[in-house]
Amino acid sequence: MLESIWSFLLDFVSKPDQVLLAIIEKYHNWVYVFLFLIIFAETGLIIASFLMPFLPGDALIFTIGLLAQEGSLNIYLVIPLLIFAAILGDNLNYYVGKRFGDYIMNSEKDFFIKKKHLEKAKDFFDKNGKNSIIIARFVPVIRTIVPFLCGSTKVKYSTFLSFSMIGAFLWVGVIGLLGYNLGRIQWVKDNLDYMIWGIIILANIPLIKQLLFSKKKEV
Repeated sequence: MLESIWSFLLDFVSKPDQVLLAIIEKYHNWVYVFLFLIIFAETGLIIASFLMPFLPGDALIFTIGLLAQEGSLNIYLVIPLLIFAAILGDNLNYYVGKRFGDYIMNSEKDFFIKKKHLEKAKDFFDKNGKNSIIIARFVPVIRTIVPFLCGSTKVKYSTFLSFSMIGAFLWVGVIGLLGYNLGRIQWVKDNLDYMIWGIIILANIPLIKQLLFSKKKEV
């Protein structure tokens, strides 16, 4: 059971196009529900932040755009749907932070949230201020925790919502449409694996840099 789950997660990260095509073939339009839940979870489930490195995020959205170019998905449905999922996830995270933030952050227990992830996200939030709500959309793990921090630090809701909506439009819209337009190029289709891994590496550069700098400081 665990091996099959692990295999699915690895395939989902490295070959999201093949996984999505298999889901479309078997479940048809239910794939939209699946995609909605993935994006919602990646932005809204702070208690599952330990899972976020295993969700493809940016690479998934790029692949969705590419599959829409091929006609496997409806671009006019999937982009607005995932923007809504990202905004809804942010809102859930904000209210969890507002309601339980102090208790979770001051507790010695992890509650499925690694303290090092919280600390890195807090440094990121302190450094970039409210703009971090937008920037975090493009950074795995951080995008899950920043809305929670906004709620726990009592960022004004109207401000948070405005930045959250802008971030969702940019994250889903720009990456999705990039995949949709590049999907016309045969080289991109033939080398999709390299494109996906390139996106994953680029998305994780901020985390890699932060990890390297934190290790240098410890030394």
